[in-house]
This record gives sequence, structure tokens and C-alpha cells, in this order.
Amino acid sequence: MAKSDVKEIKWLLDVEEHDYPAAESYLSLLYNNDRVADMITSLRSAAIVQFKAKDIFRASQLSLLGVSNLHVEKDRKKIQKGVSLSPLLIVRDEPRGKAVIADGYHRLCAIYEFDEDAWIRCKII
Repeated sequence: MAKSDVKEIKWLLDVEEHDYPAAESYLSLLYNNDRVADMITSLRSAAIVQFKAKDIFRASQLSLLGVSNLHVEKDRKKIQKGVSLSPLLIVRDEPRGKAVIADGYHRLCAIYEFDEDAWIRCKII
């Protein structure tokens, strides 16, 4: 599907509840449990903001996953069908100078395929 075929990427008003335990699991690989608990509490209360897809990729220093990834393909189909996506959960790792995508990496990759300039809804701490 060409980028121009998708008029708009739809978003839920808030993060889906199941995204917080997923973020906690991932962050627990990087940080100690007390710090992760504080991060999740902060993410839950953070406001929704927006950043461009290309800027999130640059800040995260991650590689773009291709459409051959099953999770990216699942999110790609949601975008095509006009299904609203859950905002991403992001943590600023200032000592390392990067943004950690705690949840939503596959959604970001799917969106980037359609439009690298797309505005991504997220919570960031």
C-alpha cells in the first residue's frame, strides 16, 4: 500500500491498559525494579504529546523493522483498516542521550512505512 493511500493514522485517546505491563517487562531488562515502578507510575500520569515518527526513530537509535515482522504487519493492517492505535510509551534516558521506546516499537515501525513525517501520539517521561 502506498503512503498516500492512508489519509490519517487514528489514535486512541489514551494508552491501552495492557501496554503498561508490557513496558514494565521491557524496562525491567534495563533498569532496577524500584526505578521501573517509578517510571510506570510516571507514565500512567503523563500527558499525551506528539512527535514525528522520524524524530522518535532518531532519538531511539533503533533500526526500522520491516513488514516481514509479524507484529509490524499486524499494526500495518490496523492502520489500513482505520483502527485506532494505542499511543507509545517512551522514557528519556538522558545519561545515554536517547529515547527508550518502552512500548510501541512495532506500531512506530508500521506507521513509519506509511509516513515518516506522521505525528505519533505518546507519553514520554
